[in-house]
Formats: sequence, C-alpha cells, structure tokens
Amino acid sequence: MFKKTIYTAILAMTLSLSGCGTQGLLGNVLGGNNGTSSEGGLGDLIGGVLGSVVNSNTAGGLLDMVIGHIKLNQSDLVGTWVYNGPGCAFTSENLLAKAGGSVAATKVKESLNSIYNSLGIANNNTYFIFDQNGQFEARLRGIPMTGTYTFDSNDSKINLKTMLFTIPAYVTRTTNGLSITMESKKLLNVLQTITSLTGNSTLNTIGELSKNFDGVRMGFDIVRYQ
Repeated sequence: MFKKTIYTAILAMTLSLSGCGTQGLLGNVLGGNNGTSSEGGLGDLIGGVLGSVVNSNTAGGLLDMVIGHIKLNQSDLVGTWVYNGPGCAFTSENLLAKAGGSVAATKVKESLNSIYNSLGIANNNTYFIFDQNGQFEARLRGIPMTGTYTFDSNDSKINLKTMLFTIPAYVTRTTNGLSITMESKKLLNVLQTITSLTGNSTLNTIGELSKNFDGVRMGFDIVRYQ
C-alpha cells in the first residue's frame, strides 16, 4: 500500500511538472523555493512528493481518468444519469503521463465542449437510464435510443446495443459521477448518426484530437439525476 501511495504521489508530481518550463523545473530542483541556491533543492523535491501523499488527492483524481483504475460493478451504473459535460479517459497510466495529465484532459474537454455546444448537446436533452436487468434508455441531443447493455467489470467496458448498432464504450468514475467514453471513431459515428452531419469539419476535430493524444477516449460526463 505504501509503495502504491508513493507511486501515486510521484505520478502526480510528474504530471504537474510536465506543464512547467525547463528553466523553472531546474531552478526548483537545484535551488529550492527561490531557485537561487543549491541548498534545500533536494529537500524541496522530496517534501513536495511527501506533501502530495499527505495533503493532496490530485494524483488520485488523475488516476481516476485511467480506464479500469477504479473497479466498478453493474450496480454502480443503475439509475438515471444526465449529461454534465464532455468526458475524457486514458487507456493506461503511462499514456496519461505521456499526454501531460490534466493539461491534456483540459485541452480535450475544451475542444469537445465547443463541438457539443455547436451540436446542441446539453443536460436538458442528453441522458442515460440503466436498469438492473440490462436494459437502457438514452437521449443524445434529444434523439432517443433504447436497447440492452452488458458491463464487464474487469475492463470497465460497456456495450450499448440497439436495433441498429452497438456502441462499445468504457466507464470511469469522476468526482461528481461517471464518464462514458469511447474511441474517437466510435464517438464520431455516434455524433454523425444523431446529427446527420457526415463529413462535418467540426466533428472531424475529434479525429485530430485522438492523433495528438495517444490512448485518449472521449465521450460524456454524467451525474445522477436529482
């Protein structure tokens, strides 16, 4: 457990430093807080790691974005969920760190938010309902979908099956609820289906995002309906 905690803290620090400039990073490591002296530099670095273990859950929040990091059961899905914003997840911890962690997630979500807004996707017309018997109902931009679903807790994969198509996706836990994400091509197909905008240049931005951020999955953050 202790090794896992230390690893989590180091990952948090690594992801944080990925957004820093080289000069600032060297200054902090070599020169402590003010970057002007070699005295205290290593202590600051170690203190930052241990401080993040004790005082911060940033790494935990970032690791929650890794598919399968938190094991979910089908019972966790049961209920009514409404759209709460664009969703983003990564297929592994290495790819999360490589992409730049929170910086990459913010970029992906900002780009998706622009696309979703242009398509009219909002919390008053987009929701998911899952029951305990494997039935689901959903609306995406007001377009209804019904069918069955299966959930594999081992890899956090959910398959949404309708009469016309099957959507393979993944479920991760967020601070406020869940995130349902999928490969960029699948998300593109879903959005093209519900909007009839095949070839739309705005939607094609989704494909560009997947090229820039390896291992990213994109979709929808959802929260329980109150």
